[in-house]
Amino acid sequence: MPRKTDTAAETVEAPSNIAAFAFGDAVSVLDRREIFDLFEVAHNGRWYEPPISPAGLGRAYRMAPHHQSPILLKRNMLVGSFVASRWLSKGDFARWALDWLIFGNAYLEDVPNLAGRPALLRPAPAAWTRVGVEPDTFWFAPRTYNSADATMFAPGRVHHMAEPDPMQEIYGMPEYLSALQSGLLNESATLFRRKYYINGSHAGYILYVSEDGFSEKDSKALREAMRQSKGPGNFRNFFLHIPKGKENGVKILPIGEVGAKDEFLGIKDVTAQDMLAAHRTPPVLCGIVPKNTGGFGNVVDAARTFYHLEIVPIQQRMLEVNDWLGLPAIGFAEPDFAKLVAATPAAK
Repeated sequence: MPRKTDTAAETVEAPSNIAAFAFGDAVSVLDRREIFDLFEVAHNGRWYEPPISPAGLGRAYRMAPHHQSPILLKRNMLVGSFVASRWLSKGDFARWALDWLIFGNAYLEDVPNLAGRPALLRPAPAAWTRVGVEPDTFWFAPRTYNSADATMFAPGRVHHMAEPDPMQEIYGMPEYLSALQSGLLNESATLFRRKYYINGSHAGYILYVSEDGFSEKDSKALREAMRQSKGPGNFRNFFLHIPKGKENGVKILPIGEVGAKDEFLGIKDVTAQDMLAAHRTPPVLCGIVPKNTGGFGNVVDAARTFYHLEIVPIQQRMLEVNDWLGLPAIGFAEPDFAKLVAATPAAK
């Protein structure tokens, strides 16, 4: 049976007295090939290409709240403890820290003054910064591979902080890669449910009419009424009158209980747990409502433990910039957890 597959709604050709139609699958906003589209750290003679797509990681940053929220939590805690200096402002530090948490790579350019001494540190966007083939060189290559408008930074003026990868030493890898597929599944489940409600075809059934008095004109009228019930204003009731009709002349044959069996809540819960585990973030710090009466415990204790286990090691890595620059451009002050304890309702 011939089929037309070039449209979003797939039409099945059939005899003129039977009409059938089927809708295409939901399309994800982010596909696997858009991230894992490279197989090795190849180079084009000027710079090395990353083993995974930084642009894909940037799009995946917003794939699920349980992925974005832990990243922003770490970014905010780093910014809150950062002590601004004449070389690096809080705004630039926030951009640099966010690049590190999303891409596993972060770049700071040393901008010199007229005397050649460091005047300020400026973050270079990690999504488009590439490690040069020549030692201690870096390129800014926006969007296109081997771009003609790519520019090279002054040699020795860029500091590269990279999350270690056991397979290569040129680029860093973000620590959450093990949960990336779970995040994409979470996004796909949400996208499917959203399209499911926008489409309005919630019934999941075949409407079978076997009445002799049901003409082609009546069939077209019924189809038009059903199509108009989709989208805004769905869940309408139908009135169908067939004079001298027989019992069971109109039947509804269920295809499947889609709404009850698509495991939407189960998928969302399992994938959320995967992402939180990959980020090692306590649920109480991400605004998640506990499902049991015991809750998640004291939020201040969780914040203190999380700070010392996750934030302090990142701060220690960031202090490497001071050794590279030879100046105290980056410094941190530990949050006053005693004030947090006094501010909690349980302490009052």
